[in-house]
Amino acid sequence: MKPVLLDTGAIVALLDPTDSFHQRCADAMADLGAPLVTCEAVIAESCYLLRRLPGAGEAVIDNVIAGVFQIPSQLAETARDVRRIMSKYHDREIDLADACLIHLASSFATGDILTLDRDFEVYRWGRNNLFHSLIRLR
Repeated sequence: MKPVLLDTGAIVALLDPTDSFHQRCADAMADLGAPLVTCEAVIAESCYLLRRLPGAGEAVIDNVIAGVFQIPSQLAETARDVRRIMSKYHDREIDLADACLIHLASSFATGDILTLDRDFEVYRWGRNNLFHSLIRLR
């Protein structure tokens, strides 16, 4: 079974019950049977954005420890590829987390992603494959 990519917005919305996308993210994650794959940059962004919500940062790390949020590679191993992706999308002001997720999509041959970021409607993985957000934004 191919994994599903996990972006920052989905983690934040899932762990913050006041987030307007909380229920949509919870529903999308509840329907998944696939592993959730992400990167260190997404974990760092999530912990930062959730820093004022007591226990949320720890919950993010607990999900990494439990293997719910899987981090299959380290930036040191993928930095050249990630740099190339950042260069390709420099006009969109791509951040490190998005570039890492694009790299993971190519590595795992999947565009299924839990994201609230509309940039993934523009980004492509592999040769020219579309991403498919599993969270309804509209």
